[in-house]
Amino acid sequence: MNLFREIYQSIVRRDSLSTDKGKSELVFLNVWLHIHPAKVKKEHMKFRHTFYLGFVTFFLFLILVTTGIVLMVYYRPFPPQAYQDMKDLEFVVFMGPFLRAMHRWSAHAMVVCVFLHMCRVFYTGSYKSPREFNWVIGVCLLLLTLLLSFTGYLLPWDQLAFWAITVGSNIAAYMPWIGDTVRFLMLGGNEVGQMALLRFYVLHVALLPLIALILVAVHFWRIRKDGGLSRPGND
Repeated sequence: MNLFREIYQSIVRRDSLSTDKGKSELVFLNVWLHIHPAKVKKEHMKFRHTFYLGFVTFFLFLILVTTGIVLMVYYRPFPPQAYQDMKDLEFVVFMGPFLRAMHRWSAHAMVVCVFLHMCRVFYTGSYKSPREFNWVIGVCLLLLTLLLSFTGYLLPWDQLAFWAITVGSNIAAYMPWIGDTVRFLMLGGNEVGQMALLRFYVLHVALLPLIALILVAVHFWRIRKDGGLSRPGND
């Protein structure tokens, strides 16, 4: 019971609403009203403390959102138009190669930065109490980053993308008990086709970015409410 109580308290950081303190904390702990700290410790601004990996990751996410919105203007998620649109971006659209390269390399860099950020948090012990719930949020963001990269891989609709998704979906099919169901849900059928492209497109441009944006807001808020960026034991 103590373990479940600790887990609950790591998620819900306020008293019951039946108390005056709990009612005041409902406003005080609101993510939209208190996401920006009133003050920051001087040592937290030093480069060697965090290597700015969290900030760089968020900046790359903003670049991906911006370039992704622009790329959506020139892309149709239906074969064979998807491949033709990629060719138009490469040879016809003004600054198309730059936009696509910016989106692609930012995605690769974001995966690397998220991984390094998690390593830094683990190495410094910043995942310990009272930050254990925020560590879980960070792990979820890492998985979302990998899923965003995976779903975006199919969108060019070339041979490399087609066979990469084929291999990836076949690997998912080896999951015990639910593998075939997961593969069918991923592809919308039994093979990589129009339904798979449409599903990956919706996941890549709508569902996964929305979930990531919500978790990023919660992640920043928990950093604010868990005592800032300092390591556990040094607060």
